[in-house]
Amino acid sequence: MPPERADPTAALHELGRIALSDTDLEGVLDQVATLAKRAVPGAFEVSLTLIRSPGPRTVACTGDAALWIDKWQYENDSGPCLAAAIARTTLLVDDVRAEHRWPGWQHHAGSVGVHSVLSVGLPIHETVTGALNIYATTARAFGADSLLLAETFAGYAAVCLANACLYDTTAALARQMQLALASRAVIEQAKGIIMSQRRCTADEAFTILAKASQTANRKLRDVAATLVEQASRP
Repeated sequence: MPPERADPTAALHELGRIALSDTDLEGVLDQVATLAKRAVPGAFEVSLTLIRSPGPRTVACTGDAALWIDKWQYENDSGPCLAAAIARTTLLVDDVRAEHRWPGWQHHAGSVGVHSVLSVGLPIHETVTGALNIYATTARAFGADSLLLAETFAGYAAVCLANACLYDTTAALARQMQLALASRAVIEQAKGIIMSQRRCTADEAFTILAKASQTANRKLRDVAATLVEQASRP
């Protein structure tokens, strides 16, 4: 049975009401995919592809058929979702059976009853991209209305993913800063111990610590942490 279709205007209003404050990123993207499936004429299954290190992955989908087709593309580094994501453009395959740009893909997609595909690239970040992929069970399923709605949904998904990537980058920098501060603190403790034991200056203590690090072929922080731990033992 085909999915119940949402009124496009109502769907866009619902799309605009989705907020990260109400759920996590995965929940937001799942809602985007589900709403796109309901609202875009011709949609059978929908997925969202994200391409970033270490490689592409599906971050949201509405069914196994979409996952099956996406997985083949990732494993073979070939297919419309990757092409649309890399070029950051809209790519329409009207008839899967007549498509020859990605050898083998047409047979794989056809094996789960998919006969036309609409992939919209997501401009997320300089080093991160993605695509909204809409799969249909009939050839030439997507008209002008479908393209317009798909690009609208893709724009919203791109904003969500861009914000998520920014958050991840900020969180990573914060973790690095915390680690750097922790490392500095333990190194300063180790220097103090050496200064007390050797009756030397701070610079001399650091030189001793650095030489110990080189000799043991261990990170300076790890050598410092070992020294502090040993000094704390009764």
